[in-house]
Amino acid sequence: MRPVTLDELQAYGESLGRELPAGAVLLFDGELGAGKTTLITAIARGLGVPTGATSPTYGLVHRYQGRRGPVFHLDCYRLKQTEDAADLGWDQMLTQADALLVEWPDRAGSWLPQGGRRFHLSHLAEPDLRGLEER
Repeated sequence: MRPVTLDELQAYGESLGRELPAGAVLLFDGELGAGKTTLITAIARGLGVPTGATSPTYGLVHRYQGRRGPVFHLDCYRLKQTEDAADLGWDQMLTQADALLVEWPDRAGSWLPQGGRRFHLSHLAEPDLRGLEER
């Protein structure tokens, strides 16, 4: 785990987005308010999404047009049970996506694609810092 400022988190995300291969699956977990959406917004900018990304908590899935194709941002926090993930259209997203960015991935259970890069974000004692760890 490394401590990062929000500016560093955003710079890292944009750089990561620019370097991602097509079809990348990234998974994000951590505490509420730890910076998952902030990092995803920066990654989306790096992928060429002009507006960045917003939290899809109520819509569950947002689709953005990136430089190379669609970027999907999922927030599985509100799934009541893993079976609810069946209705999210995984097959379509995986065949179309330039990138699939998933918050609260464990709530999707077996519907979650295997092999994604996993990031964990956490609050630190210093309020201007976040913990960032790739697992």
